[in-house]
Amino acid sequence: MINAHTDVVGSLLRPPELLQARDDRAAGRLGAAAFKRMEDAAVDEAVALQEAAGVAVGTDGEMRRLSFQSQMVEAVEGFGDPDLDAFLWGDWHGDETVGNWRRERPAGLAVTEPLRRRRFLSVEEFVYLRARVGPATVPKVTLPSPSLFAGFWDPQRSAGAYPTLEAFLADVTDLLRAEVAELARLGADYLQLDAPHYPLLLDPDTRAFYEARGGRWQDWLARGIELDNAVIDAAPGVTFGFHLCRGNQGSRWLVAGDYDPIADPIFQGINAHRLLLEYDDERSGSFAPLRRVPADKMAVLGLVTTKSPRLETPEWLEGQVREAAGHIDLERLALSPQCGFATSVVGNRVTQADERRKLAVIRETADRIWG
Repeated sequence: MINAHTDVVGSLLRPPELLQARDDRAAGRLGAAAFKRMEDAAVDEAVALQEAAGVAVGTDGEMRRLSFQSQMVEAVEGFGDPDLDAFLWGDWHGDETVGNWRRERPAGLAVTEPLRRRRFLSVEEFVYLRARVGPATVPKVTLPSPSLFAGFWDPQRSAGAYPTLEAFLADVTDLLRAEVAELARLGADYLQLDAPHYPLLLDPDTRAFYEARGGRWQDWLARGIELDNAVIDAAPGVTFGFHLCRGNQGSRWLVAGDYDPIADPIFQGINAHRLLLEYDDERSGSFAPLRRVPADKMAVLGLVTTKSPRLETPEWLEGQVREAAGHIDLERLALSPQCGFATSVVGNRVTQADERRKLAVIRETADRIWG
């Protein structure tokens, strides 16, 4: 198992030239080969930034993705042709700088035919990343939790392909099981499932959305974790991270609330080894739920915010980690940002310089605490 005391969640800001290249590619002004070179260059920059900061884990910054979960719909037939709004709908809350932001669920959002893989989701990401990181960096690939895609199933529009949500999610799970098996075959040591939809269950409206698709929200959560474990169990020997947050788009969030109502089923039920937990402000509640993290898991504290340029100090971060250690053994703690810096191409209200400083303070703090 990977026991690193520093980590990253996944995404980094896309460089402006890559965002322009994505637009040019969509408009037919840029060919596939030229676009791939732009993606590769952005990944090279992402790797260099993380290694310069000295964090133990590195991703490709999710430079090849529209959104953190979009590689599923891009690699698999059956989802139709959704745009970015398919991943952004909801009532987003922001501070006085960015304000609130509402996105309606797209009316036509639905899986309409049986899923069929065109290509693997993230194999290209891993193979390229593996060749770029140095020996001191563990390459990590992030993948979406299967039940994250429940919003793509519609009782009427999807019925011809999948009469039930259960049948649809079973196919999503099989696709992800094949994905992690292939990544493991290619040498991946560390994979991560992103499950931001579980903390959203702290919100009554979100619970109502899922319960309208059948069953109590607690049953829905339990079934989701079963599917997550089916994916994890497809790659024995690989370290899995499991990321929870409360929404992260354009420096905004979706819900607030303590982990307490969902801690037992997730912390104790998931077969992942590292729990990457948002903890960058009071919206996340106290450290007390960390008492329920089993002895065979590490808790990676997302104390460094990606939503603002606020620069956390090593002194403050160390104090927070030691406070958390009142609920869980210090050696089973690690430090990371609370989420990605750009969960989609929208990105948060930070700069690449902010990213560098924030990753560097994670490394500096870890050295102070764990040596």
